[in-house]
Amino acid sequence: MKRYGWVIGVKDEKVAEYKRLHADVWPEVLAMIKQCHIENYSIYLRRLGDGKTYLFSYLEYTGDDFEADMAMMAADPTTQKWWAVCKPCQQPLSDRAEGEWWADMEEVFHLD
Repeated sequence: MKRYGWVIGVKDEKVAEYKRLHADVWPEVLAMIKQCHIENYSIYLRRLGDGKTYLFSYLEYTGDDFEADMAMMAADPTTQKWWAVCKPCQQPLSDRAEGEWWADMEEVFHLD
């Protein structure tokens, strides 16, 4: 199992919409997440001292080919539609790596 964490901004005027969407995630999207060997997936929301609001996500990947599973998820038509309604709520970080939407976070501690 490998743990992943990411961060992205959320537009202030879209916070309520983002929360509403995630209070009722489409069942097909949830099924695809599980099919791609993702467990213990959480998203947290927090306004920081810079006045901006951020989303922090955490997941545990239990498969053996993360890139292939993420490609399968990205190719799924229902997931694409879900992302199309979620992405307008998000504000990617300006210093994220090339090709990232959510910026990768480094794990510095985990208690087993």
